[in-house]
Amino acid sequence: MISDHFKTLDQGDSIQAMYVWIGGLDQVDLRAKTRTLKKKPEGWKPEDLPIWNYDGSSTGQAPGHDSEVLLHPRRIYRDPFRGGDNILVLADTYTPQGEPLPTNRRHHCNELMQQAAAHVPWFGIEQEYTMFSLKKWPLGWPEGGFPGPQGPYYCSAGADRVFGRRVVEDHYRACLHAGVQIAGSNAEVMPGQWEYQVGPCEGIKMGDDLWMSRFLLLRVAEIHGIVISFDPKPIPGDWNGAGAHTNYSTKPMREDGGWDVIVRAIEKLGEKHAEHIAVYGEGNERRLTGRHETASIDQFSWGVANRGASIRVPRDTERDKKGYFEDRRPASNCDPYLVTAKIVETTIIN
Repeated sequence: MISDHFKTLDQGDSIQAMYVWIGGLDQVDLRAKTRTLKKKPEGWKPEDLPIWNYDGSSTGQAPGHDSEVLLHPRRIYRDPFRGGDNILVLADTYTPQGEPLPTNRRHHCNELMQQAAAHVPWFGIEQEYTMFSLKKWPLGWPEGGFPGPQGPYYCSAGADRVFGRRVVEDHYRACLHAGVQIAGSNAEVMPGQWEYQVGPCEGIKMGDDLWMSRFLLLRVAEIHGIVISFDPKPIPGDWNGAGAHTNYSTKPMREDGGWDVIVRAIEKLGEKHAEHIAVYGEGNERRLTGRHETASIDQFSWGVANRGASIRVPRDTERDKKGYFEDRRPASNCDPYLVTAKIVETTIIN
């Protein structure tokens, strides 16, 4: 975080551009570094930004003897930390020969979204996460102990029920300033656990905005001395896990007659249940137990207003016979590029 005095200093004709990318050491591994660019009266566009590089051997993405990885700018966001004309640049990763890295799931996702563009796929993802103290214990919990059972904490208020709201509010404003399509936030069932929603976003923008929202959350929490966990079951036992429930619709689903399209799409998802689970996040078997508002990882199910099903259909969708549905299976640490690509592949491409 820039000190107030230095934040007011004039930058001349220069801006700072922080490139943000996905590393390769764990499920949610975000990296960033900054370079100086000249101001443009009309603003920068991704295609005009320079391709950059970094040491992939330090991020688990390249060997030491051939460590250079290229960063290709894909989307620009306003920088809520530096302010002014400074920007955040979401980039994806390639070898010097132009091949996407195995950790670059955006490349394949974008190809599928282009194929499905006529269907106008919309997504909204509900990102759950848990705050921890620097001592690695959930925020607000007695150190080394446990709070009272779940019940009072969901969407609640009060210093004995809600923990970490300053991080939540700062993150919300950071997303709005940056241009992330954040839709809302709320305290979750387990104390110290929160959720925010991103969307509706069309196609590849869903993955872009969710990854940038995660980066902003990590940066805000860093300022407050808080550790963010995207683990789908951060505390074992009688506590809710953390998911990334994915809301989905296509243009035919949103139009009259959409109910039949929705039902067929859900049936297709059921036929590919194992394939979806395989790309819906690590450690999801600890969360999808059939308890704590989840379906069993081994069985596919769907129902209207049923939060214990794999797929929940809202009552409004049933009533209107058109709309959207929610895939409740993705874990909080999922890669949204993998999730949205797989949903489109199953329901549209195939």
